[in-house]
Amino acid sequence: MYTRILGLDPGLRRAGWGIVDYDGNTIRHVAHGTIMPSYKLDLVERLVVLHQDLLKVVVDFKPATAAAEETFVNQNGASTLKLGLARGALLLAPALSNIAITEYAPNRIKKSLVGVGHASKDQIKIMVGKFLPRINVTSADAADALAVAICHAHYQGMDPRLQSANEKNLRRKSTKAISNGMNELINRALIKEALR
Repeated sequence: MYTRILGLDPGLRRAGWGIVDYDGNTIRHVAHGTIMPSYKLDLVERLVVLHQDLLKVVVDFKPATAAAEETFVNQNGASTLKLGLARGALLLAPALSNIAITEYAPNRIKKSLVGVGHASKDQIKIMVGKFLPRINVTSADAADALAVAICHAHYQGMDPRLQSANEKNLRRKSTKAISNGMNELINRALIKEALR
């Protein structure tokens, strides 16, 4: 039996969405798209378009679960606030349908697809194509949304105890702290090896 997953790449100008079916062994493409409110609309009207268009996707495809890329605060407070509003409008659509939403850090998504946390948009698009062959994804936003859905499928397939421990650990540590910890372990191993 498969689980239908909705992946989201939130944005105010362009919001990508992608839907995959996952059965534990196979990930199958269902649909994808990009919601692009007219730049002529004011902020509130764009938020309405984002919400209504994604709500239609949720009603039409009936996902069982959803996942979205986390947003990090950047130096432009106004942009961050507007992106937060767009995320809220988008995440409300599955939430109103009682669909659980999981959020993933961008580096975690990239690492689950490409193997490294700092992959480029092109690398993500190529790997989405490898996971979902014969699918032509022209929009980078839709490719990112499919990447989120694929990442979520990977974590859905994990042993629940490992997943829970992994999520708790990731919540406690920032990416920088993990990187520093890895560097420290590598340095200790090198010193230990040199002393032999």
